[in-house]
Amino acid sequence: MDWIGWLKPWEVSPTLIACFLVAAWLFVRGQRVHHVSRSRRIFFWVGMVMLYLSLHTMLDYYAERMFFMHRIQHLVLHHAGPLILMAAYPGSVLRAGLPLSWRVQLKNFNQSLAGRALISVLTNPIVVPALFVFLVIIWLVPSVQFYSMLDWRLYRLMNWSVVLTGFMYWNLILDRRPCPPAAMSPGGRVISPILTMAPQMVAGAMIAFTERDLYPLFDLCGRAIAMEAQTDQMIGGLTMWIPAAMTEVIGLLVALRTLMRLSAKGRWGLPKPRKG
Repeated sequence: MDWIGWLKPWEVSPTLIACFLVAAWLFVRGQRVHHVSRSRRIFFWVGMVMLYLSLHTMLDYYAERMFFMHRIQHLVLHHAGPLILMAAYPGSVLRAGLPLSWRVQLKNFNQSLAGRALISVLTNPIVVPALFVFLVIIWLVPSVQFYSMLDWRLYRLMNWSVVLTGFMYWNLILDRRPCPPAAMSPGGRVISPILTMAPQMVAGAMIAFTERDLYPLFDLCGRAIAMEAQTDQMIGGLTMWIPAAMTEVIGLLVALRTLMRLSAKGRWGLPKPRKG
């Protein structure tokens, strides 16, 4: 098998390459300031490789021409890749990798009204999980899927949107701190994956067991692998139903471990100030 050929990008994206290079550069620089354990380094680089392979290799070609490959791609982009990368807790390391003047500007922005408002939206314990589910379901609506697969701008918007919401969501769920300062309570981090998992499992089951072809686009463009539309659709639905749910179970278990640790230490959150 020509592995080099598989690693070649189907469509070259300078923006994507730049994002990966900047993130890698900041992480390497940040390690000189912060001690980063071996496990965290492994999580970061494995997550980066998974996202890159899913976005910028020939896998992207097959994702455009096979429904089940498209679902595998989004399993990585929305679930597995961001979960593994955020398990490295890279935020402080990436900030430390910034030049000093940039760190000062970032700190000033975070303390400004606009910065606080942006952070509150990006870490909102209701908005973020809702977006996490919404951006899985909405792109699976047959009419939306049809146009997003034909228009390269919508296609890239679709992929980037699931990656970004994946980062936002797993950043909340994997937070090891009590609340506050964490945005979501320890109990909420355990319950949230259950709530976000359920509609995705239902959607996956509906797709898998629907007998008509929901996505004729893949026949229109020409399937890359000789496979009946029903089989392709069934495997894609099962991919969304089972492996994606298992990924959320892993996040749930990590959150449960955090809850038990904080509970044992009596650190569910800061005590509320007494009135009067």
